[in-house]
Amino acid sequence: MNCTLLIDGRSVEVPAGVTVAAALAIAGRLHTRTSVSGMPRFAVCGMGVCQECHVTIDGVPHRLACQVRCTDGMSVRTGAAPQEDFA
Repeated sequence: MNCTLLIDGRSVEVPAGVTVAAALAIAGRLHTRTSVSGMPRFAVCGMGVCQECHVTIDGVPHRLACQVRCTDGMSVRTGAAPQEDFA
């Protein structure tokens, strides 16, 4: 079974029950935020310790993408710049 969510305004279909971080990876969106030095950042540890995967989920900021499971209709906003190759 799959679920559909919006990632930075684009519809993405992923397997139901995967984490938001996994959905971002499946969608090729390996950039959740930009560091103060301008470097792209993404989930490193997958268990909430590194704090690199902060995203806004359904309007709630500072959610850890590696700790939240996808639900149908969820809206995810990253802090990443738009990517031309994002499908």
